[in-house]
Amino acid sequence: MSIAFYIIAFLSACETVATRDTATVGTEPGTTPASDGADEHPVVNDQPPDDLWVRIRSGLHWQSIDNPRVARARQALLAQSNYLPLVSERANYYLFYIVEEIDQRDMPLEIALIPVIESMLDPTASSYSGAAGLWQIMPRTGEHLGIEQNNWYDGRHAVRDSTAGALDYLQMLHDRFDDDWLLALAAYNAGRGTVLRAQKVNVSASQPTDYWSLRLRQQAYEYVPKLIALSQIVADPDKYGVNIPPVPNRPSFEVADPGLPLNLAHAAQLAEIDVTILHALNPGQLRGTIAPYRSTELLLPYGSSQRFQSNLEKANRGEITQWHEYRVKPGDTLWDIARSFGTDVALLRRENGIKGNTIRAGQTLTITGFNPRRGQSGPPESDAKAQGYLVRAGDSLYLIANRFRVSVGNIIAWNELDPDDYLQPGQKLTLYPGGS
Repeated sequence: MSIAFYIIAFLSACETVATRDTATVGTEPGTTPASDGADEHPVVNDQPPDDLWVRIRSGLHWQSIDNPRVARARQALLAQSNYLPLVSERANYYLFYIVEEIDQRDMPLEIALIPVIESMLDPTASSYSGAAGLWQIMPRTGEHLGIEQNNWYDGRHAVRDSTAGALDYLQMLHDRFDDDWLLALAAYNAGRGTVLRAQKVNVSASQPTDYWSLRLRQQAYEYVPKLIALSQIVADPDKYGVNIPPVPNRPSFEVADPGLPLNLAHAAQLAEIDVTILHALNPGQLRGTIAPYRSTELLLPYGSSQRFQSNLEKANRGEITQWHEYRVKPGDTLWDIARSFGTDVALLRRENGIKGNTIRAGQTLTITGFNPRRGQSGPPESDAKAQGYLVRAGDSLYLIANRFRVSVGNIIAWNELDPDDYLQPGQKLTLYPGGS
């Protein structure tokens, strides 16, 4: 995982320019050669910019390449007026981390724009061909890179795992193609074998083997020009009349380890954050709970991990939502199972892909009920009296449970709440203090 740059050389005819890296970028007829860059990036003060786009802009160099293919790609991007505003909104979650990782590896900052081209910075994106995540990694490529993929967890969607895998792959391609980043990028999109075969055809015809000279399928033919065109727009948005909303140049998340496969809805309550944010930061968790049988890493909004750990230490571990596997017995119904585990039928359906109420004996269900030891779908069987409570601004299930010394699971059961929904000020709850 990393970010930085190689100041890339641009070739025109037989000329080359000395650069920080030995990488070369070929040109095609009609291409404007890059200048030596001596005056393009004047020295600035050491104070880091507040806007991440400004940081990226200061490190771009490929935008000097200009030819008809790049111009067409640039016009296509400029025709999408909401493209970069939408990307900036998603960038608030992921882009700083990607830039940091590229910087650490001393790779070109243009690579930070690949997820923008591939997925518009949407880690949940999937293609018809099976590619997935920010970097649109294919399943077999993910396996080759050691990215975990199963029914619980898909590292291609996870921010940290996918970024590490994609950057490893790009570095390998860069080495394989003699430090030529454009060929490496073409191979990232079309496959290494496709680019090698195209080079072989050109060699047999005594033609150049640089990127611009290769005959590739349409998608790969347009891929590199699109990335260069995007770098041109990011490098000089004013020139193209584009407004790019700022993105903070600071961390958006930090890593916590709860030590158990915690349900994301309950983790959000412990961190006192909106559960949608937790899902956005942990898209690799496919079932709404930290996957069992692996690391219990959890990404939390920056600055919230201490609060999360503190609330986690105070919580009764027996009341914390964990995953369970249950084999359906003859005569079982979803309602009976939900009641036994202190969860609800809607959650059982969602986490097991069940439509309707039909289950079969022998079927294994994943259960993330809030109280695996003792479910409760109605009032307690003690003499505890019902007490009404009006939700106030800032309340969470966790805070209310602590205040009345009851479990989160019981509040949910008593009021038939959806664990993924957040409480609203003015909402009425029924509690049974002393009855849990």
